[in-house]
Amino acid sequence: MLGKELLAYVDHTLLRPTATWDDIKEVCDAGVTYKTASVCIPPDFVASAHEAYPKLNICTVIGFPLGYETTEVKVAETKQAIEEGGASEIDMVINLGDVKQGDFEAVTNEIGGALKEACGDKILKVIIETCYLTDSEKVALCKCITNGGGADYIKTSTGFGSGGASLEDIRLFKKHIGPNIQIKAAGGIRSITDMKAYIAEGCSRIGASAAVELLKDHLDEEV
Repeated sequence: MLGKELLAYVDHTLLRPTATWDDIKEVCDAGVTYKTASVCIPPDFVASAHEAYPKLNICTVIGFPLGYETTEVKVAETKQAIEEGGASEIDMVINLGDVKQGDFEAVTNEIGGALKEACGDKILKVIIETCYLTDSEKVALCKCITNGGGADYIKTSTGFGSGGASLEDIRLFKKHIGPNIQIKAAGGIRSITDMKAYIAEGCSRIGASAAVELLKDHLDEEV
């Protein structure tokens, strides 16, 4: 698989809290040049990025990175990102407290009854932050997303938790999600070998900040 083919799976990501507009422009320039699936950037840069790069597919994060904002706040963030900012994809963090107290109905309602409605026809990815979950909780969340959440993707991690993606979790997801739910792996993916392994296991998207840099020597030859 060539570098360009790999990057077609990548959400080229910069969510560092100290990121500046110059940093964001660098990520966006790379997204345009190398045709990444999207660029994933903080909400406060979305409108500026969309104005500067109107044809670029822009993803942003909601309820990030802890997920414990109220549903109303997440909905407002989502609407602003899409309607005012021009975002095409939303990566939202679930309420882990609801998961830990077994209130999976609340999780489902937040995803499908609120966030997906706010997204409309835009892509919604649900970050479940696997590092804090048991396997049974992960399975229950697969069912939430499949049977009523209305989301387009299940996503492993924020990259800000105590751990990131694992191939074991991807295999677990594949057993329990419905046929219309896709998988995004994110967090700790820092090599070409990792990217290829996650794609081979069935991931449709890879969240990575280092992908372009890792592949740059190959990409410059291909572009």
